[in-house]
Amino acid sequence: MFGPFPTSRVARLAVLALLAGCAPRVELPQAPVTPLVSEQTYVTPTYRIQVGDVLSIRLLLNPDLNEDVTVRPDGHISTTIVHDERAANRTVPDLIGVLNQGYTRYLREPHVSVIVKTVAPIRVFVGGEVALPGEQSIVGTAPTLAQAIARAGGLKLSGDETRVFLVRRGDNDTPLYLATRYDAVMSGSDPAADIRLAPFDVVMVPKLGIAEVYRWYHQYIQQFANPNFTFSYLLNPTVGGQTFLNSGPSN
Repeated sequence: MFGPFPTSRVARLAVLALLAGCAPRVELPQAPVTPLVSEQTYVTPTYRIQVGDVLSIRLLLNPDLNEDVTVRPDGHISTTIVHDERAANRTVPDLIGVLNQGYTRYLREPHVSVIVKTVAPIRVFVGGEVALPGEQSIVGTAPTLAQAIARAGGLKLSGDETRVFLVRRGDNDTPLYLATRYDAVMSGSDPAADIRLAPFDVVMVPKLGIAEVYRWYHQYIQQFANPNFTFSYLLNPTVGGQTFLNSGPSN
């Protein structure tokens, strides 16, 4: 004999279905048939140097000091003159200014230039209730939340789009736990929720509460009962002043 169905979970399922049907509709501007001139080429934000980039350091008046350096995992670079300087998360003009100051200690007019010779791919990780969890490697600017989830094949039916968690490494490699609402991106109610990820971010999509109800049903009901086996109830006419309720199996 099966026990009574957990009413709390049933109520939870009903509330979720009701909320889905009553979600407000967001009116968005109509997309143009053809892109505007300014939109024909998407320009990413100002590029910042990252770990793994190969930088070409050039000196106009001292070509013998020209060299290529790679940004180390700690975000720093080493050159013949400047032995240790932070490069990661700086723009090229910022790094040129810092290196000019360092080279001025030994050269009167160094005229340093920096060229990003090779851009290292940005790695982010998407896990949880998505179709294709795993690492993503993107060359260029880090993806947004919607882009990363799209590359992961989208959310499963069991994924909770109302709360997506983000693990980001902060100062001194301290993990920061953040949250955003993916449903706000999909409905257009809050475009700002489509945050841009940072290198090495971990996006986790948790399991939706309704998935727990389905798992309970599948584990305790569907595996042991024929879902096509039901009962029909017929209320018989009154016979001899008594009313009889007959029940019988039907397929």
